[in-house]
Amino acid sequence: MELKGEYRLPADRETVWKALNDPDTLRECIPGCESLTMNEDNTMAATVKIKIGPVKATFNGEVRLENINAPEGYSIVGEGKGGIAGFAKGGADVHLQEASPTETILTYEVNAQVGGKLAQLGGRLIDSTAKKLSGEFFDCFAKKVSDGEADGATGEAVSA
Repeated sequence: MELKGEYRLPADRETVWKALNDPDTLRECIPGCESLTMNEDNTMAATVKIKIGPVKATFNGEVRLENINAPEGYSIVGEGKGGIAGFAKGGADVHLQEASPTETILTYEVNAQVGGKLAQLGGRLIDSTAKKLSGEFFDCFAKKVSDGEADGATGEAVSA
């Protein structure tokens, strides 16, 4: 599965960068996130409970931040296991571009694989769920970086 998106966020790039590296902000914005801890070695451990079609699962996983170029972006590589529901693994490249002193354009490209029961659900269901969850994350994230004054991010995640 590939997923791409671009969001215009109502905050300067430094603020967006700090929020992207803040476990509390991420935990509050990731749909279904029950726990998220940042480790000293640029890794994060997370527990996320989600429902994709008829499959409900709790995923435990770890992601690693690589190619860190503050405050311009980084790569995320990780894997999550959801027991009999299956697994998800992949990576994402995140880039921040200053649009103005008060706006930042965040672009991302995700490449992920799923296995187990999740893989049996079909690509369309997985893609539509990924787009929905991505939209929920960025709506929340935009509100966090603008101190709740924004109506949400502009732009739309597009699947490739």
